[in-house]
Amino acid sequence: MKESFFVGTYTKKTSHGVYKMSLDTETNALSQADLVAEIGNPTYLAKSKHNFLYTVDQKNADGGVAVIDLNTKPATVVQHAVTPGNSPAYVAVDEHRQLLYSSNYHLATVTVYKIAADGTLSQTDVVTHSGKGPKPEQADGAHVHFSDLTPDNRLVVCDLGTDEVYTYDVSDEGKLTEVTRYKTKAGFGPRHIVFSKHGSTAYLAGELGSAVEVLTYDQQNGKFSHLQTISTIPSTWDAHNGAAAIKISQDDKFLYVSNRGYNSLAVFAISSDGSLKLIQNISVEGDFPRDFALDPTEKFIVCANQNTDNLTLFSRSKENGKLTLFEKDVALPEGVCVVFE
Repeated sequence: MKESFFVGTYTKKTSHGVYKMSLDTETNALSQADLVAEIGNPTYLAKSKHNFLYTVDQKNADGGVAVIDLNTKPATVVQHAVTPGNSPAYVAVDEHRQLLYSSNYHLATVTVYKIAADGTLSQTDVVTHSGKGPKPEQADGAHVHFSDLTPDNRLVVCDLGTDEVYTYDVSDEGKLTEVTRYKTKAGFGPRHIVFSKHGSTAYLAGELGSAVEVLTYDQQNGKFSHLQTISTIPSTWDAHNGAAAIKISQDDKFLYVSNRGYNSLAVFAISSDGSLKLIQNISVEGDFPRDFALDPTEKFIVCANQNTDNLTLFSRSKENGKLTLFEKDVALPEGVCVVFE
């Protein structure tokens, strides 16, 4: 069986935009990359159920979101929703309200768009964060890195610059209202967050702290509370590292985090109380793994290594959660995001 996936990239060297590849689950091999659309620095992707692909977009001196219609053959770029300034770092689709959220690290903003029937976007709201943290990466102010839905359809926003996680209510018209804020340990640098299937436990990746905070989430009031902090790297590692992507298995038994610097995938077992135990830290056989994804069967993980222009394929045990290397030299220029169809 062949499973298709998209790879977002930087376009600073040889990459031209968004690529499509496939994973053959019988031969355990990845295909060569085919260019889907020429987009500037499409570093994060989100696909809608209506077969539109939304990507981070940098067009000349403007930044925003591009819309790719996958219903046409070949795929067609139907909109560049850009404004002057840097491009965002994350995009997410809200299928229920037909909204799109983008998170801009440099501008410290969360922007909301309404999705029309033809997939195109119109802005409905924007909020700007302020503040800073103690580390050099936080000294220049707020840095919104992530905005996506909570299990109860609120919006959760990770601000790496202020060490805060915001919870917003979202109206059907795409307007945001702040509900609560959670403060991490100073210098933690919250980057991405995932939730358990039942929605009462969340796992927050701290880029600057190279750690995961285990949190409880109260769906009555949108508040987070701290349960545990656990490192993603060995205590003996004293060179630079930044935790990046975080993913959870569908059975809520295992958690995965990529390390940029230590260049590994950290594998955690999830206990019945939601707490974590590190069970593996496996090399990605490349440099700077910004993102990775579990395939639909969850028998494989595909990891994108930005600085070494390669993808790595791992097999995954559903029983113990551990990973085994399959392929390590699959060429893909400047890969930074992996999204299965």
